[in-house]
Amino acid sequence: MIFRIVFFLFVFVPFLIVVIPLQAIVLALRLPFWNLLPRLFHRIGCTFLGLRVTTIGEPFTGRPTLLVSNHISWTDIVAIGSVADVTFVAKREVSEWFFVGMMANLQRTIYVDRTRRSDAGRTAQAMGRHMAGGNAVLLFAEGQSDIGTHVLPFRSALIGAAQHAMIEAGASDVLIQPLTIAYTKLQGLPVSRNERSLIAWIKSKSVGQNIREILAGPVKDVTVAFGTPLALNEGDNRKQVTRAAEQQVRAMLVALNRGGALPKPE
Repeated sequence: MIFRIVFFLFVFVPFLIVVIPLQAIVLALRLPFWNLLPRLFHRIGCTFLGLRVTTIGEPFTGRPTLLVSNHISWTDIVAIGSVADVTFVAKREVSEWFFVGMMANLQRTIYVDRTRRSDAGRTAQAMGRHMAGGNAVLLFAEGQSDIGTHVLPFRSALIGAAQHAMIEAGASDVLIQPLTIAYTKLQGLPVSRNERSLIAWIKSKSVGQNIREILAGPVKDVTVAFGTPLALNEGDNRKQVTRAAEQQVRAMLVALNRGGALPKPE
């Protein structure tokens, strides 16, 4: 804990003082390297939060790509952001959170209002425009966080909407790349089921309690595994593609939690 306090005061805070206005200028000028500072921010954040990130596979580049992932904790964003240049899709409330909202805006986060079904179209249009510009978008497809032992059913609505938005933007298809995040060890030892509550953002805990447990907790080994991309064409069934991506994520999560090798793609 002492290390994190010192790191925060003498490394993290000075970094933010320099980077926040610089990133604001980069976005205002629409410079192409807008993603460099967010990646550096997340890497420093991993050190501060005690996250040791291992990657398996790599994010697909060169084509419009929508990554779909399971969701365990708010630290997922820091871990994934440290190894992949992505824009996240988040619930609208995030934009209103102190400091978090500002940092999310600086990473060009796309927001969705879950209380309004009609908002999915606007969000999909934003996702489509962003991907059409050669950028990757990441969607936590379960729609909520879970404890990290299993994967909840993926929601296909935004995936299908993004499909249509990409086609309207002139793309013949969009790649759906499954991504699995797994917290496998605490202080070098395998994570037990009871210890997962020290990582996951569960509903019985307040935001403050979860943040305190993460900051005061041990070093966490995190694996970010990139699956096999699936092409989603104009005439494809979005529910089938969503289900196939969900199955990949689930199989990878089970394998990572058990410490085994990832299943080979079919």
